[in-house]
Amino acid sequence: MPKTIVFGPYRPEFLEPDVYEVVVEGDKIIDVKIEQGYVHRGIEQLAATKTYQQALFLCERICGLCSHAHSCCYCQAVEDAFGVEPPRRAEYIRAAAFELERLQSHYIWLALLFRALHDEAQFAKLLNAREPLMDLIELICGNRVHYSVNAIGGVRRDLKPTVINRARQLLDGLEKLSMEVLEAVKRHARRISGIGVLPKEKAIPAGVVGPVLRASGISSDVRKDDPYAAYDEVDFEVKVEDSCDVLGRALVRVKEIPESVSIIRQLFDRLPTGELRAEVGAPREGEGIGRVEAPRGELIYFVRSNGTNVPQRVKMRPPTYVNDHAVVEMLLGEKLDNFQLVLESLDRCLSCTNRVSIIDARTGSKRVVRMDDLG
Repeated sequence: MPKTIVFGPYRPEFLEPDVYEVVVEGDKIIDVKIEQGYVHRGIEQLAATKTYQQALFLCERICGLCSHAHSCCYCQAVEDAFGVEPPRRAEYIRAAAFELERLQSHYIWLALLFRALHDEAQFAKLLNAREPLMDLIELICGNRVHYSVNAIGGVRRDLKPTVINRARQLLDGLEKLSMEVLEAVKRHARRISGIGVLPKEKAIPAGVVGPVLRASGISSDVRKDDPYAAYDEVDFEVKVEDSCDVLGRALVRVKEIPESVSIIRQLFDRLPTGELRAEVGAPREGEGIGRVEAPRGELIYFVRSNGTNVPQRVKMRPPTYVNDHAVVEMLLGEKLDNFQLVLESLDRCLSCTNRVSIIDARTGSKRVVRMDDLG
Protein backbone atom coordinates (compact mmCIF):
# COMPACT_ATOMS: atom_id res chain seq x y z
CA MET A 1 0.00 0.00 0.00
CA PRO A 2 1.63 3.32 -1.05
CA LYS A 3 2.15 5.95 1.61
CA THR A 4 3.29 9.57 1.51
CA ILE A 5 6.25 10.82 3.51
CA VAL A 6 6.69 14.58 3.80
CA PHE A 7 10.20 16.05 4.07
CA GLY A 8 10.35 19.72 5.12
CA PRO A 9 9.86 22.59 5.15
CA TYR A 10 12.25 22.50 8.12
CA ARG A 11 14.53 19.52 8.48
CA PRO A 12 18.09 19.15 9.84
CA GLU A 13 19.40 17.95 6.46
CA PHE A 14 17.90 20.92 4.60
CA LEU A 15 19.94 24.13 4.53
CA GLU A 16 16.89 25.99 3.19
CA PRO A 17 13.16 25.32 3.59
CA ASP A 18 11.42 23.24 0.95
CA VAL A 19 8.78 20.51 0.94
CA TYR A 20 9.04 17.15 -0.80
CA GLU A 21 6.02 14.85 -0.73
CA VAL A 22 7.55 11.45 -1.44
CA VAL A 23 5.20 8.58 -2.26
CA VAL A 24 6.76 5.21 -1.43
CA GLU A 25 5.71 1.62 -1.89
CA GLY A 26 7.77 -0.57 0.39
CA ASP A 27 11.16 1.16 0.30
CA LYS A 28 10.85 2.35 -3.32
CA ILE A 29 9.98 5.91 -4.34
CA ILE A 30 7.15 5.89 -6.89
CA ASP A 31 6.25 9.60 -7.01
CA VAL A 32 7.59 12.97 -5.85
CA LYS A 33 5.90 16.36 -5.52
CA ILE A 34 7.92 19.52 -4.82
CA GLU A 35 6.46 22.51 -2.99
CA GLN A 36 8.48 25.71 -3.24
CA GLY A 37 7.95 29.29 -2.14
CA TYR A 38 9.09 29.28 1.47
CA VAL A 39 11.94 31.74 0.91
CA HIS A 40 10.47 33.77 -1.94
CA ARG A 41 11.58 37.39 -1.48
CA GLY A 42 10.29 39.13 -4.58
CA ILE A 43 13.79 40.12 -5.74
CA GLU A 44 12.83 40.65 -9.39
CA GLN A 45 9.96 42.98 -8.52
CA LEU A 46 12.05 44.80 -5.92
CA ALA A 47 14.93 45.31 -8.38
CA ALA A 48 12.58 47.26 -10.64
CA THR A 49 12.10 49.83 -7.86
CA LYS A 50 15.82 50.51 -7.26
CA THR A 51 18.45 52.39 -9.21
CA TYR A 52 20.83 50.33 -11.33
CA GLN A 53 23.52 50.62 -8.67
CA GLN A 54 21.15 49.67 -5.83
CA ALA A 55 19.83 46.71 -7.83
CA LEU A 56 23.43 45.48 -8.24
CA PHE A 57 23.85 45.12 -4.47
CA LEU A 58 20.37 43.59 -4.23
CA CYS A 59 21.09 40.91 -6.84
CA GLU A 60 24.41 40.17 -5.18
CA ARG A 61 22.56 39.22 -2.00
CA ILE A 62 20.36 36.59 -3.62
CA CYS A 63 22.86 33.84 -2.76
CA GLY A 64 25.79 33.73 -0.35
CA LEU A 65 27.72 31.10 -2.34
CA CYS A 66 27.15 32.61 -5.79
CA SER A 67 27.03 36.33 -5.00
CA HIS A 68 29.80 37.17 -7.49
CA ALA A 69 28.04 35.19 -10.23
CA HIS A 70 24.79 37.08 -9.64
CA SER A 71 26.38 40.52 -9.47
CA CYS A 72 28.61 39.92 -12.48
CA CYS A 73 25.78 38.49 -14.58
CA TYR A 74 23.60 41.47 -13.68
CA CYS A 75 26.42 43.87 -14.60
CA GLN A 76 26.92 42.12 -17.94
CA ALA A 77 23.20 42.48 -18.72
CA VAL A 78 23.24 46.20 -17.88
CA GLU A 79 26.47 46.73 -19.83
CA ASP A 80 24.91 44.95 -22.80
CA ALA A 81 21.85 47.20 -22.61
CA PHE A 82 23.96 50.37 -22.34
CA GLY A 83 26.65 49.37 -24.84
CA VAL A 84 29.47 49.48 -22.27
CA GLU A 85 32.64 47.37 -22.56
CA PRO A 86 34.61 46.87 -19.31
CA PRO A 87 38.43 47.25 -19.43
CA ARG A 88 40.42 44.04 -19.90
CA ARG A 89 42.02 44.30 -16.46
CA ALA A 90 38.54 44.39 -14.93
CA GLU A 91 37.53 41.32 -16.96
CA TYR A 92 40.56 39.41 -15.63
CA ILE A 93 39.74 40.36 -12.04
CA ARG A 94 36.12 39.27 -12.56
CA ALA A 95 37.26 35.89 -13.89
CA ALA A 96 39.67 35.38 -10.98
CA ALA A 97 36.90 36.15 -8.48
CA PHE A 98 34.63 33.73 -10.38
CA GLU A 99 37.08 30.85 -9.99
CA LEU A 100 37.74 31.59 -6.32
CA GLU A 101 33.99 31.52 -5.80
CA ARG A 102 33.71 28.25 -7.73
CA LEU A 103 36.38 26.71 -5.49
CA GLN A 104 34.72 27.70 -2.21
CA SER A 105 31.29 26.62 -3.51
CA HIS A 106 32.57 23.20 -4.63
CA TYR A 107 34.31 22.71 -1.28
CA ILE A 108 31.14 23.38 0.72
CA TRP A 109 29.17 21.06 -1.58
CA LEU A 110 31.69 18.25 -1.21
CA ALA A 111 31.72 18.74 2.55
CA LEU A 112 27.93 18.38 2.65
CA LEU A 113 28.12 15.26 0.48
CA PHE A 114 30.57 13.68 2.93
CA ARG A 115 28.27 14.66 5.79
CA ALA A 116 25.39 12.85 4.05
CA LEU A 117 27.72 9.84 3.73
CA HIS A 118 28.49 10.09 7.48
CA ASP A 119 32.17 10.71 6.73
CA GLU A 120 32.71 13.31 9.43
CA ALA A 121 36.50 13.32 9.02
CA GLN A 122 36.31 14.47 5.39
CA PHE A 123 33.49 16.87 6.25
CA ALA A 124 35.64 18.63 8.86
CA LYS A 125 38.76 18.49 6.68
CA LEU A 126 37.07 20.26 3.78
CA LEU A 127 35.50 22.94 5.94
CA ASN A 128 38.88 23.63 7.53
CA ALA A 129 40.54 23.77 4.10
CA ARG A 130 37.89 26.22 2.91
CA GLU A 131 38.71 28.79 5.60
CA PRO A 132 42.06 30.02 4.14
CA LEU A 133 40.28 30.28 0.77
CA MET A 134 37.58 32.46 2.33
CA ASP A 135 40.30 34.57 3.95
CA LEU A 136 41.89 35.06 0.53
CA ILE A 137 38.54 36.07 -0.96
CA GLU A 138 38.18 38.62 1.83
CA LEU A 139 41.70 39.92 1.14
CA ILE A 140 40.97 40.35 -2.58
CA CYS A 141 37.37 41.52 -2.45
CA GLY A 142 37.04 43.04 1.02
CA ASN A 143 34.34 40.60 2.16
CA ARG A 144 34.03 36.85 2.74
CA VAL A 145 30.42 36.82 1.50
CA HIS A 146 28.69 39.24 -0.88
CA TYR A 147 32.02 40.45 -2.15
CA SER A 148 30.92 43.77 -3.75
CA VAL A 149 33.84 43.57 -6.17
CA ASN A 150 31.72 44.23 -9.28
CA ALA A 151 30.59 47.59 -10.60
CA ILE A 152 28.65 48.46 -13.74
CA GLY A 153 31.41 48.97 -16.27
CA GLY A 154 34.12 47.04 -14.41
CA VAL A 155 35.25 46.31 -10.85
CA ARG A 156 35.66 48.24 -7.62
CA ARG A 157 38.93 46.71 -6.37
CA ASP A 158 42.32 46.01 -7.91
CA LEU A 159 44.63 43.00 -7.57
CA LYS A 160 47.87 44.03 -5.87
CA PRO A 161 51.15 42.09 -6.26
CA THR A 162 51.25 41.19 -2.55
CA VAL A 163 47.76 39.69 -2.79
CA ILE A 164 48.67 37.73 -5.93
CA ASN A 165 51.75 36.26 -4.22
CA ARG A 166 49.71 35.17 -1.23
CA ALA A 167 47.12 33.64 -3.52
CA ARG A 168 49.76 31.61 -5.36
CA GLN A 169 50.92 30.06 -2.09
CA LEU A 170 47.35 29.01 -1.24
CA LEU A 171 46.76 27.56 -4.70
CA ASP A 172 49.66 25.12 -4.28
CA GLY A 173 47.93 23.61 -1.25
CA LEU A 174 44.55 23.44 -2.98
CA GLU A 175 45.98 21.32 -5.80
CA LYS A 176 47.32 18.79 -3.30
CA LEU A 177 44.03 18.76 -1.42
CA SER A 178 42.04 18.12 -4.61
CA MET A 179 43.88 14.82 -5.14
CA GLU A 180 43.09 13.75 -1.57
CA VAL A 181 39.42 14.64 -2.02
CA LEU A 182 39.31 12.67 -5.27
CA GLU A 183 40.59 9.58 -3.46
CA ALA A 184 38.02 10.11 -0.69
CA VAL A 185 35.19 10.26 -3.25
CA LYS A 186 36.45 7.07 -4.88
CA ARG A 187 36.39 5.32 -1.50
CA HIS A 188 32.64 6.04 -1.37
CA ALA A 189 32.10 5.13 -5.03
CA ARG A 190 30.18 1.93 -4.30
CA ARG A 191 27.70 3.80 -2.08
CA ILE A 192 26.92 6.62 -4.54
CA SER A 193 27.30 4.79 -7.84
CA GLY A 194 24.14 4.01 -9.79
CA ILE A 195 21.79 6.17 -7.73
CA GLY A 196 19.99 9.33 -8.83
CA VAL A 197 20.50 8.37 -12.48
CA LEU A 198 19.73 11.02 -15.12
CA PRO A 199 20.69 9.60 -18.53
CA LYS A 200 21.84 11.85 -21.35
CA GLU A 201 18.64 11.39 -23.37
CA LYS A 202 16.62 12.72 -20.42
CA ALA A 203 19.07 15.36 -19.20
CA ILE A 204 18.79 17.42 -22.40
CA PRO A 205 14.95 17.62 -22.51
CA ALA A 206 14.96 18.34 -18.76
CA GLY A 207 17.14 21.40 -19.44
CA VAL A 208 19.59 20.71 -16.61
CA VAL A 209 22.80 22.73 -16.51
CA GLY A 210 26.25 22.85 -14.91
CA PRO A 211 27.85 19.88 -13.16
CA VAL A 212 24.53 17.99 -13.27
CA LEU A 213 24.50 18.15 -17.07
CA ARG A 214 28.23 17.45 -17.42
CA ALA A 215 27.84 14.37 -15.19
CA SER A 216 25.31 13.05 -17.73
CA GLY A 217 27.93 13.05 -20.47
CA ILE A 218 27.18 16.48 -22.00
CA SER A 219 30.09 18.88 -22.48
CA SER A 220 28.38 22.19 -21.75
CA ASP A 221 30.01 25.16 -20.03
CA VAL A 222 29.27 28.84 -20.70
CA ARG A 223 32.94 29.66 -20.13
CA LYS A 224 33.75 27.64 -23.28
CA ASP A 225 30.51 27.88 -25.26
CA ASP A 226 29.99 31.63 -24.90
CA PRO A 227 33.15 33.09 -23.27
CA TYR A 228 32.78 36.15 -21.06
CA ALA A 229 35.15 38.09 -18.78
CA ALA A 230 38.65 36.77 -19.66
CA TYR A 231 37.75 33.13 -20.32
CA ASP A 232 38.60 33.46 -24.01
CA GLU A 233 42.24 34.09 -23.01
CA VAL A 234 42.86 31.09 -20.71
CA ASP A 235 43.17 27.37 -21.36
CA PHE A 236 41.11 24.84 -19.42
CA GLU A 237 39.27 21.57 -19.91
CA VAL A 238 35.54 21.05 -19.40
CA LYS A 239 35.24 18.02 -17.11
CA VAL A 240 32.62 15.47 -18.18
CA GLU A 241 31.51 12.15 -16.68
CA ASP A 242 29.14 9.67 -18.31
CA SER A 243 27.94 7.68 -15.26
CA CYS A 244 24.91 10.02 -14.99
CA ASP A 245 24.62 9.43 -11.22
CA VAL A 246 25.61 10.94 -7.86
CA LEU A 247 29.16 9.64 -8.27
CA GLY A 248 29.48 11.38 -11.63
CA ARG A 249 28.27 14.69 -10.17
CA ALA A 250 30.82 14.42 -7.39
CA LEU A 251 33.68 13.56 -9.76
CA VAL A 252 32.86 16.49 -12.07
CA ARG A 253 33.12 18.94 -9.19
CA VAL A 254 36.29 17.40 -7.75
CA LYS A 255 38.00 17.45 -11.14
CA GLU A 256 36.96 21.06 -11.71
CA ILE A 257 38.98 22.17 -8.67
CA PRO A 258 42.46 21.84 -10.27
CA GLU A 259 41.06 23.39 -13.46
CA SER A 260 39.96 26.45 -11.48
CA VAL A 261 43.37 26.62 -9.82
CA SER A 262 45.01 26.53 -13.27
CA ILE A 263 42.71 29.27 -14.58
CA ILE A 264 43.53 31.55 -11.65
CA ARG A 265 47.26 31.04 -12.19
CA GLN A 266 46.93 31.93 -15.87
CA LEU A 267 44.92 35.04 -15.03
CA PHE A 268 47.59 36.17 -12.58
CA ASP A 269 50.37 35.53 -15.11
CA ARG A 270 48.61 37.43 -17.90
CA LEU A 271 46.95 40.19 -15.89
CA PRO A 272 47.01 43.29 -18.14
CA THR A 273 47.55 46.84 -16.99
CA GLY A 274 44.90 49.50 -17.41
CA GLU A 275 41.76 50.98 -15.93
CA LEU A 276 39.33 49.18 -13.64
CA ARG A 277 36.08 50.77 -14.83
CA ALA A 278 34.68 52.16 -18.04
CA GLU A 279 32.58 55.29 -18.23
CA VAL A 280 28.91 54.24 -18.24
CA GLY A 281 27.21 57.53 -19.07
CA ALA A 282 23.51 58.26 -18.86
CA PRO A 283 21.04 55.35 -19.02
CA ARG A 284 19.50 54.69 -22.42
CA GLU A 285 16.60 52.62 -23.66
CA GLY A 286 17.42 49.04 -24.52
CA GLU A 287 17.57 45.42 -23.43
CA GLY A 288 20.55 43.36 -22.32
CA ILE A 289 21.45 39.76 -21.53
CA GLY A 290 24.06 38.45 -19.11
CA ARG A 291 25.11 34.80 -19.19
CA VAL A 292 27.70 33.18 -16.93
CA GLU A 293 28.73 29.76 -15.63
CA ALA A 294 27.97 29.95 -11.91
CA PRO A 295 29.30 27.14 -9.67
CA ARG A 296 25.93 25.36 -10.04
CA GLY A 297 25.62 25.98 -13.79
CA GLU A 298 24.36 28.48 -16.34
CA LEU A 299 22.95 31.69 -14.86
CA ILE A 300 21.09 34.17 -17.08
CA TYR A 301 20.00 37.76 -16.40
CA PHE A 302 17.75 39.93 -18.54
CA VAL A 303 17.50 43.69 -18.05
CA ARG A 304 15.17 46.13 -19.81
CA SER A 305 15.85 49.86 -19.61
CA ASN A 306 13.37 52.63 -20.38
CA GLY A 307 16.02 55.33 -20.25
CA THR A 308 15.58 56.22 -16.57
CA ASN A 309 17.97 55.42 -13.72
CA VAL A 310 15.69 52.57 -12.59
CA PRO A 311 15.48 49.33 -14.60
CA GLN A 312 12.06 48.60 -16.04
CA ARG A 313 12.54 44.84 -15.69
CA VAL A 314 15.13 42.56 -14.13
CA LYS A 315 14.66 38.84 -14.80
CA MET A 316 16.93 36.00 -13.73
CA ARG A 317 17.09 32.30 -14.49
CA PRO A 318 19.33 30.56 -11.95
CA PRO A 319 20.64 27.00 -12.42
CA THR A 320 18.71 25.38 -9.57
CA TYR A 321 15.45 26.62 -11.11
CA VAL A 322 15.95 24.25 -14.05
CA ASN A 323 17.89 21.51 -12.25
CA ASP A 324 15.29 21.06 -9.51
CA HIS A 325 12.67 19.74 -11.94
CA ALA A 326 14.93 16.79 -12.83
CA VAL A 327 14.98 15.55 -9.23
CA VAL A 328 11.69 13.74 -9.86
CA GLU A 329 13.29 11.72 -12.64
CA MET A 330 16.32 11.00 -10.44
CA LEU A 331 14.25 9.78 -7.50
CA LEU A 332 11.68 7.58 -9.24
CA GLY A 333 12.47 3.95 -8.46
CA GLU A 334 15.16 4.85 -5.90
CA LYS A 335 15.26 3.54 -2.37
CA LEU A 336 14.02 5.99 0.22
CA ASP A 337 17.43 5.73 1.94
CA ASN A 338 18.99 7.44 -1.08
CA PHE A 339 16.67 10.46 -1.00
CA GLN A 340 19.10 12.80 0.77
CA LEU A 341 22.09 11.79 -1.35
CA VAL A 342 20.21 12.48 -4.58
CA LEU A 343 19.13 15.90 -3.35
CA GLU A 344 22.67 16.74 -2.25
CA SER A 345 23.99 15.83 -5.70
CA LEU A 346 22.03 18.73 -7.24
CA ASP A 347 23.68 21.37 -5.05
CA ARG A 348 20.34 23.18 -4.78
CA CYS A 349 20.06 26.88 -3.95
CA LEU A 350 16.49 27.73 -3.04
CA SER A 351 17.28 31.40 -2.41
CA CYS A 352 17.90 31.69 -6.17
CA THR A 353 15.04 29.44 -7.15
CA ASN A 354 11.88 30.10 -5.19
CA ARG A 355 8.89 31.52 -7.00
CA VAL A 356 5.63 32.55 -5.39
CA SER A 357 2.69 30.12 -5.47
CA ILE A 358 -0.88 31.45 -5.67
CA ILE A 359 -3.16 29.10 -3.73
CA ASP A 360 -6.94 29.37 -3.38
CA ALA A 361 -7.62 29.22 0.39
CA ARG A 362 -11.03 27.59 -0.15
CA THR A 363 -10.17 24.89 -2.67
CA GLY A 364 -6.41 24.52 -2.24
CA SER A 365 -5.89 24.79 -6.02
CA LYS A 366 -2.82 26.53 -7.42
CA ARG A 367 -2.51 28.80 -10.42
CA VAL A 368 0.08 30.77 -12.31
CA VAL A 369 -0.33 34.55 -12.59
CA ARG A 370 1.23 37.14 -14.87
CA MET A 371 3.54 39.90 -13.66
CA ASP A 372 0.83 42.42 -14.60
CA ASP A 373 -1.57 40.74 -12.15
CA LEU A 374 0.93 41.27 -9.31
CA GLY A 375 1.45 44.93 -10.12
